Amino acid sequence: MKRAILIPITTLMLLAGCGGESSVEATQSQGAEKKEALTARSSELQSPVEITYRVIGTPIIGSPLALDLKFRSTLGDTPYQVTYRVNDATALQLPEGQSDTVSISPSAANEIIAQQVTVIPLREGRLYLNVAAVVETGEGSMQTVTAVPIQVGPAPRQATENGKVITDEQGNRIRSLPATED
Repeated sequence: MKRAILIPITTLMLLAGCGGESSVEATQSQGAEKKEALTARSSELQSPVEITYRVIGTPIIGSPLALDLKFRSTLGDTPYQVTYRVNDATALQLPEGQSDTVSISPSAANEIIAQQVTVIPLREGRLYLNVAAVVETGEGSMQTVTAVPIQVGPAPRQATENGKVITDEQGNRIRSLPATED
């Protein structure tokens, strides 16, 4: 009796499996759908404003330094606001006459807007000016932030290696340091 019930159920299961697409085809189509969804999502997550920069001249402590900044919006003629910020006021400052916020209204899509910003380095080392472009849309605000590096003084020295690299019997690399006797 059990055998009579199992045969029709097994037959139905096999027929149901044959009628649809194979599991390999189903997996491939699901993979393609996921890839399309990720591609669409990544295009939605692109930066709203592209920011490029160029340091003009040699940075010297206490001397004003000009930075050329270029902005290109990916949202056409939508206006946006640019802010300039210094994290460490003991290292870098904006001059008193320099505005730290600028409103930009591009007149056409892909228009490149140029701005020049002046900063004053106050010490040696790697300093940063943070530049943020904020676009307000119907879905909320979108922001692009770029840290403009400014190297004042000589670049950091390169690390020097001491000793000699050798390989032991097991193939492990070992750094052999010279010993000194006092």
